[in-house]
Amino acid sequence: MAWKQNIIEDFKQLVSFDSISFHERKSADWLFARLKSMGFSVEEDQAGSHYGGDTGNIFAVLDGELDGDPVIFCAHMDVVEPGSGKKSVLEKDGTIHSAGDTVLGADDISGILEILYGVQLVLDSGKPHKKIEILFTIGEELYVKGSDVFDYSKVTAKQAYVLDLSGAVGTAARRAPSIISVRAEIKGKAAHAGFEPERGIHAIAVAAEAVTRLSMGHVDEDTTFNIGTINGGTATNIVPDSCVVTGEIRSYDHSKALEYVKNTEKIFAEEADKAGATAEVTHQVHLVAYETPVESRTVKDFLKACEKTRLPGTLTETFGGSDNNSFAKHGIEGLVLSCGMYQAHSTNEYTKIKDLYDGAELIRTLIEL
Repeated sequence: MAWKQNIIEDFKQLVSFDSISFHERKSADWLFARLKSMGFSVEEDQAGSHYGGDTGNIFAVLDGELDGDPVIFCAHMDVVEPGSGKKSVLEKDGTIHSAGDTVLGADDISGILEILYGVQLVLDSGKPHKKIEILFTIGEELYVKGSDVFDYSKVTAKQAYVLDLSGAVGTAARRAPSIISVRAEIKGKAAHAGFEPERGIHAIAVAAEAVTRLSMGHVDEDTTFNIGTINGGTATNIVPDSCVVTGEIRSYDHSKALEYVKNTEKIFAEEADKAGATAEVTHQVHLVAYETPVESRTVKDFLKACEKTRLPGTLTETFGGSDNNSFAKHGIEGLVLSCGMYQAHSTNEYTKIKDLYDGAELIRTLIEL
């Protein structure tokens, strides 16, 4: 069928666009025109202005002839570094991979095109359909910055399908964690390390004592904690008067994540007090955990669509964030669907033609339910 060749050609074209976070202009222009040609009403918001970017989120609506409840489909336009000058290579076995010096961009070009072609298959069939909403976001790779500032009053759908999960089409994640970054700044006192070290207050030593008291890795069944960076001092012959420690907490239970923040604050304060130093611990909540119930309509519709398209219909969870965290925060029930991206965020990233085909068929079926 012609569409199967067209989706490959469109994949190659979108891959060729540079679309680093907050610089998704070429992809957005292409998608805006494409959606308009399909009959959608399309608008671009001012999300980019919040972050000094050149692009906004693309929101599109296609009214339908049926009165069924609308759904919203979502994928993100940005890619991670190294993502400039991307080139795709199509192998005879149907694998598409990068040329090797950049990511491929299947994260999330695969999801974008599966949405577009799923809708196009519905339109080509001539069958009446319910209202369709689409959101293509910016800055997802930087803690869902685009969807975080989107105006959800525009959305009428109560069900969301976000195409942004690794693996073969037919799997959906219904649970994702809170992600909170923490930063501790310790202030000590500088002194000459050779002549009078006892007059100093060693900020790095204070940080080290605090870090050794923190549990890291899988700290419980729902939660991970990691200290990722420690920076301090100015020279080897000076007792360091400052040190900055940064880390991250992830948990399927938001209240637990906040408790680990409080514990971190307590430990750093105690160690600083012992040494006569000060510690300021701050945190930023990037994402809030959610869980979509197995008995929800969104899950039931996904399983029904997978059965119709002979896909596995596997339910799982993810320990990464996505735009679905934003939907959940605004009361929209959703799932994150696998869209055939593999080894994402690496120069070994690839996808498979079969996944593009399967993903489009799955979206068509979800619309037609």
